Amino acid sequence: MTRRFRHSLPILLASLRAAGEETRLRILALLAEGELSVSDLTDILGQSQPRISRHLKLMAEAGLLRRSREGAFAFFRLDDATPGGALALSLARDLDPADPVLAADRERLAAVRASRAAAAQSYFANVAREWDQLRSLHVPDAAVEAAVEAAVGEQPLQALLDLGTGTGRMLERLAPKAARAVGVDASHAMLAVARANLEKAGLSRVELRQGDIYALPFARGSFDLVIVHQVLHFLDDPARALREAAALLSPGGRLILVDFAPHEMEFLRTEHAHRRLGFEKDEILAWFAEAGLECDLAEEITAADGGSGQLGVMLWRGRDRRLQGDFPLRQFDREVA
Repeated sequence: MTRRFRHSLPILLASLRAAGEETRLRILALLAEGELSVSDLTDILGQSQPRISRHLKLMAEAGLLRRSREGAFAFFRLDDATPGGALALSLARDLDPADPVLAADRERLAAVRASRAAAAQSYFANVAREWDQLRSLHVPDAAVEAAVEAAVGEQPLQALLDLGTGTGRMLERLAPKAARAVGVDASHAMLAVARANLEKAGLSRVELRQGDIYALPFARGSFDLVIVHQVLHFLDDPARALREAAALLSPGGRLILVDFAPHEMEFLRTEHAHRRLGFEKDEILAWFAEAGLECDLAEEITAADGGSGQLGVMLWRGRDRRLQGDFPLRQFDREVA
């Protein structure tokens, strides 16, 4: 749902000037469909990269767009949680979709998305054998997803963060519950897969960011739910990652962690870059306590037939100990540069 803002006269005039040009309005119409890179917009609009970049820079400086880096790529999106973004989204939605120029732009957008999906499928085909090997060792993904959804519950969410989002599967399941949903991954290739999957699921408004789990680009207290799903075993310092994740929780917010129980499958370390061969329950509980979290759920995930596979999968849920009234909440759109 788009937030409503009242604009001062200078801000409104600056925003309208920034949007008041044909190419810039076409860009806003495209970004109303979801985030796009400079390269995407260049392909769709048939204009040079420097020209598109100038338009984007002008609108970003006016507060109409949000920019994020993903390796060598820059992605832009409308952010309806800010006054400028809400105004830009309103302008884009007021444009006539039957306009022949805008209709042609949407056709080219569909082609760009189809190309993304094909590239994602190609990447996944190359790693599918390894993924299938790992999946065969533990409880089915459907059981893990069901356990996470049960731990989240039915209450609506203001802001959800999925760390190590991978293919975006957790976002597919949980983003519909949230006013804002963000996925972060260190891999540009995996984010491309996630972006294609989310667009296919009709969730193109979900935000995807390339980032370092030890230096996340969000203000403290930005999210009421953080998911860390099958990530810790890849990390050199999992305790630090949990502290960083917990710091992003609003008072009373929850962190859900899913990872392996202790095991002795050394090939996962040598062939699949696992740094840790699972985690002891007491180890996780100690890290939760250090991060200011109270663990209110710790369970092994089992399949419908009661099996758990060769690799045990555990779910922990921690809750921020502060109460909602302990500290003023920051707006979740304020981010660290």
